Amino acid sequence: MKYVKTDEPMLQWHPAFFAGIRIEFCEEENKINFESEHQLGTKPMQIDVLIIRKNSNEPLEKNIGRIFKKHNIVEYKSPVDYLSVDDFYKVYGYACFYKADVTQVDSIKVNEITLSFVCKGYPRNLIQHLTEIRGFTIKQYESGIYYIMGDIFPIQLIVTSRLSKEHNFWLKNLTDDLSGTKAVRELAREYQDKQKNILYRSVMNVIIKANEELFKEESGVCEAIIDLFRDEYDQGISEAKQQGALQQLINLVHDGLLPLEVGIQRSGMSEEEFRNIYNMYVIQIP
Repeated sequence: MKYVKTDEPMLQWHPAFFAGIRIEFCEEENKINFESEHQLGTKPMQIDVLIIRKNSNEPLEKNIGRIFKKHNIVEYKSPVDYLSVDDFYKVYGYACFYKADVTQVDSIKVNEITLSFVCKGYPRNLIQHLTEIRGFTIKQYESGIYYIMGDIFPIQLIVTSRLSKEHNFWLKNLTDDLSGTKAVRELAREYQDKQKNILYRSVMNVIIKANEELFKEESGVCEAIIDLFRDEYDQGISEAKQQGALQQLINLVHDGLLPLEVGIQRSGMSEEEFRNIYNMYVIQIP
């Protein structure tokens, strides 16, 4: 068995996406409930984001929500990941399990469930599979939003790099490849009156970390940018230091240079918390 160690602290894309998708529906949040990492059954299966409409008869105006029914399952792939054929079937299986994981038979109707797949790039291999093997039809609803037609579940694909800045500004900018000073200045302008909102801060923190060099370059020529994002920089530095120290402990434990119980004690965590983070940093490869 081989082990691969990550050299850099892992960016928390999924919490930022959860904040980002809530921002998208901020004007209609009274109509829906959000659940992050909804647990399925008693075994380790979880839906990235579950969105439940409070009143299925009340329409949603947000472009990425117009396909929604009562129960809406969302799978998110970070910018450093991709959406594969197997990912599609995994989430499809989640939808079937979610429909059946009830105490009263058929209390969740099959026609009340939708699937949404969110990724940075257009998944050509998956689309080819769905059209050629499954016989599905792909229809572009608007910029970056595609409906996958032909299944009992309504399915949509959201390609964040192709979304409209006008309608989906924060999801589009939740990426690791912002380009040029114009993008930084647009973010600064949009963020300026939202700094105290925890959702926007969560998204902004990850955007800055993922595009650190670009923000450093822009901050070097604009003091206003430094002041605007100072809290995010300070938070990022603090988190990086904490993650760096934790990663050193994990490496020492993995290399057999530090007993597990000592590593747990020095981390200040419970054994379960330490083991969970250990498994994030050290990937087992058969």
